[in-house]
Amino acid sequence: MTTPGRTPRPVLACGEVRTGLLPSFQALDGRTAAQLLRLRADEQVRVSERPNLYALSPEVLTGVDCRLPTSNGAKVRAVGTVAARAALTEGRVLQSTAYFSTPAAGPDVRRPWGHYLVRPGVVEPFGKLPEQATAEGVLRGGGRGDLDLGMIAEGLLAQLVRHPFLDHKAPFKSRRTQLRWAARRAPEDEGPSLDRFTLAEDGLRTVELRVPEGIEAAAVAGLCEDLALHDWLLTTVVHMLENSRLGAADGPAAVLALRPAVDHLLHLWMPRAHVDRTLGHLWDVLEREPGFSRQWENLRQRIRDQLAIQAIPLLHQALSTR
Repeated sequence: MTTPGRTPRPVLACGEVRTGLLPSFQALDGRTAAQLLRLRADEQVRVSERPNLYALSPEVLTGVDCRLPTSNGAKVRAVGTVAARAALTEGRVLQSTAYFSTPAAGPDVRRPWGHYLVRPGVVEPFGKLPEQATAEGVLRGGGRGDLDLGMIAEGLLAQLVRHPFLDHKAPFKSRRTQLRWAARRAPEDEGPSLDRFTLAEDGLRTVELRVPEGIEAAAVAGLCEDLALHDWLLTTVVHMLENSRLGAADGPAAVLALRPAVDHLLHLWMPRAHVDRTLGHLWDVLEREPGFSRQWENLRQRIRDQLAIQAIPLLHQALSTR
C-alpha cells in the first residue's frame, strides 16, 4: 500500500503511438501547425524550426477506472489519468500518443479524483502490480474492458483530422502504423536499454525498453514517437517502390509514382532530432539491427537512380530536336 499524499515511484511506463499522413494537400507551416495542435487554451504548442519543423501539443488527460491488460489473465483494477499528445513533423506527418506510468503498488481503496488529477499521466493499481504481465498485456493488446491506449490515441487523432484547416486531399495514399511500447525500470547502476523492437502484421510495432528511475515517461514517449515516425517513413517509401513497378513501368509512369516520395518524404529522415539526450543513444540499437538508416539510404538511392535513368531519354529527345 502507498502512503497517502506521497507520489509513488513508477516502475513501468506504457504507451501507444499512431502515425500517419496529415490529410492535407499542402504541408502546414509552423503557425498553422500550432493552431491545429492547440489542445488546451492554457498551454502553448511547442514549435521548433531546427533542424526541421516540429510541433508538439500540450498534454490532455483522460480519466480511467478499469482493469489493466495482463498477459496472464490477472484482474488488476487501476485508477488514474492517461496523458495524450500530438506531434506534427514538417507540417506533413501527424502522430498521436497516449501513455501512462504506474507504481509497483497502490492503495486498496479508491481515492477522490483530486488525488489522481494532481498526478497527471499516473495510473495506480489496487494492490500490487504484476509488472511483467502488465507490460506484456499492453504490448499484445488488452481484452474487452481493459485499459485501451490505442483507443485514446486514435480518438485524439480523429479529433485533429476533423479540423477545418484540413482539406482531406492528401498528395498520396498511405497507411497508418501503430507502435506500442513498454518501459520497465532498469536495475540500479544500469543505463537505459532498448531490448526488443518487433514488426507484426497490420502495421503494428512493439518496443520493449528499460529506463533508470528519474527518466520521465514523457521522455520515453518522445523516443518512441521518433522511432514510430521513422518506421512509418520506411514503410511508406517501401510501399511506394513496390507500387511503382520499378524497372517494369515506362519512364513517365515510374516518375509519377515516385515523385511523392521526393516531394514530401525524403527530406524528413532525421533520427534523434527531438529525442531526450539521455535516450538518444538507444537509436544505435536500431542502426545496427535491423539497420534503419542503411535501409533508408538504399531506398533513397534507388529512387534517385531510377529518376536519373528516366531522365536520360528525355535529355536525348530534347537534344535531338535542336
